[in-house]
Amino acid sequence: MIKLGIIGYPLGHSLSKVMHEAVMKELGMDGVYDIMETDPEDWIQKVKDIKRLGYTGFNVTIPFKVPMTMMIDEFDEFSNLAGCVNTVKVMPDKSLKGYNTDIYGFKTAISEEQQKIIKGKKAVIIGTGGAARAAAIGLCDVGVAEIEFYSRNIVNASPMVNFLREQFAQVSFSLKQVQQMKDFSDVVILVNASPIGMRGKSMDLTPVEADVLKTMPKESIVYDIIYNPRKTILLQNAAALGLQTIDGCEMLIHQGAKAFEIWTGQKPSISTMKIALLDSLAM
Repeated sequence: MIKLGIIGYPLGHSLSKVMHEAVMKELGMDGVYDIMETDPEDWIQKVKDIKRLGYTGFNVTIPFKVPMTMMIDEFDEFSNLAGCVNTVKVMPDKSLKGYNTDIYGFKTAISEEQQKIIKGKKAVIIGTGGAARAAAIGLCDVGVAEIEFYSRNIVNASPMVNFLREQFAQVSFSLKQVQQMKDFSDVVILVNASPIGMRGKSMDLTPVEADVLKTMPKESIVYDIIYNPRKTILLQNAAALGLQTIDGCEMLIHQGAKAFEIWTGQKPSISTMKIALLDSLAM
């Protein structure tokens, strides 16, 4: 029996289970995907339990993507570059190999036409956690010239920004307080990599007010990595202004498909995962 799962806190919003169990069923696999909400004080013990209980692998989400690196024995290229992991494979000897499939999922959700708009231009990322790192690396790979981060805690966020400066010397990085968001007239893509707007946490809030979105060029893109709800207030406001929008579902599906392949060696059906996810969101 294949045992997979996810650790994070909170996890009431997670829909990874429905996607992975749908493809396991389609492929005739005997397996489960467990939602393992984990108190931040207990996460190290939880990982030890996962190894002991015979799990094949697991996903990692807020707030453990960066701390998880302390328990990883081997990193893939993206997780090493990002300094955070969202996918872990438990090897036969119980060692842990870390991956970052978020970067792959993030990039795949941006169309070729949208990538042309972004290249050589300025991006804004709200948040400075593990998801923000993945978004930044994806944008650097696409070819942005500048990334401006907005954070509630400049001191805590500074090491991450300095880390990216070392990795991507060709890109200009800056870090500002969220209260400084006013004029985005030179921004072609805005990414919400914070939990603001997530179901069960702050669904009635938006990380960027509509008045600020109004300053963005008409061809600009607003990308919210939150997938539940699919249409956050941020995306609703952006669409009402005629801006292009990308929701978190595509990123979730593609990062999940890559993780499933890492764990099982089999490529899952993207359409099966998408149907399962959207059916669950519609409930």
